[in-house]
Amino acid sequence: MTTPDVMTTNHRRAPTDRAVALHAEAQRRLAQGNAKGAGSAARRALALFRRHEGRFHPDVAATLLELGSALEMSDHWPQARRCYQRADAVLQRYSRLRHPDIRRLRVKVARHLCGVCRTLGGYAEGDRHGRLAVRLAERFFGARDLDLAGALNDLGMLRKYQGRYRDALPLYRRALKIVNTRGLGSSSEAASLYHNLGGIEHARGRYAAALGPAKRAVRMRTRLLGARHPQVAADVAALAAVLEGLGQSAEAAHSYRRALALFRAAFGGKSYEVGVNLAGLASVSRAVGRLAAAERHYRESLAILRRIFGDRHVEVAITRNDLALVLDARGRGSEARRMARLALTSFRDSVGLRHPHTLAATRALAPVLDRNRLAGVSRVNRAR
Repeated sequence: MTTPDVMTTNHRRAPTDRAVALHAEAQRRLAQGNAKGAGSAARRALALFRRHEGRFHPDVAATLLELGSALEMSDHWPQARRCYQRADAVLQRYSRLRHPDIRRLRVKVARHLCGVCRTLGGYAEGDRHGRLAVRLAERFFGARDLDLAGALNDLGMLRKYQGRYRDALPLYRRALKIVNTRGLGSSSEAASLYHNLGGIEHARGRYAAALGPAKRAVRMRTRLLGARHPQVAADVAALAAVLEGLGQSAEAAHSYRRALALFRAAFGGKSYEVGVNLAGLASVSRAVGRLAAAERHYRESLAILRRIFGDRHVEVAITRNDLALVLDARGRGSEARRMARLALTSFRDSVGLRHPHTLAATRALAPVLDRNRLAGVSRVNRAR
């Protein structure tokens, strides 16, 4: 193998040399957070591999993973899923082959599909891919493999989004044990796991328990990648949510603004990350009584998230829920009731009637729909 995910042949010609170099360039640009550059390099590599190795060569599948990752970074989530599905179709032709590189690619494809389905709200489909990734990694590479740790982390994230908080925690802890056993306790993989350990405690309302892991993720990733990297911004945003839960509103607002500045610089002002973190900043504004600012931020967030995902998505539902509460608090009952009904429809369409988000929203919005004033602030948990 010339790069971690690209197969080679004994009779490689100049065009495939160029394709391999472009694939490696796509990986480097992804690591830098450069979605446009990564996507361009991946497309050029993909065209060369298809032309000179054939549409069903494993190198095509490997390059589709990089292209899909670049599309995710650009908020083109359905297109990313199609890339991963095409990669999966290629690799199905090699399912009986025992070559370790093919097996590694199969695990990675399942992991990517788990992640993109989670983001798009396809939890049942994501669950199948997530469990498959864990099963394949364990069978092919053993109980101490890093892709197994990654697959456990992916499945843990899915469990959180499914509202199965207790099931997520042991998956994260098992993954962290693998990472530590491999001597990578200070790595980016470990930072991601501390990020998620903080996130699951936040989702459970255990804010004090969430604070340590969240701060640790920020410190580790900043040391590894520098203070301005998008992954650091994601850690800072997660810490902001924890600080908000602890009632440290000024610190939370500062962290949200820092994360937003980094995300805007990396991805532009209309990205998914900007949309989600505008909602976080709106929540802090609402908590301290700055209702006009909260409404403004929620509306901007809602416009971004609806553009990316449409109306039948949980992030859209959460933002509508919180905006309805702000509108009600500002005395605009008719608008609040309309937004509340839209929120509940979005929740039911995206995550179903029994999901914790739907149940929490139903309770929080009942006074709005009954035309009663809210006695206090109630919000849907939005830990990242």
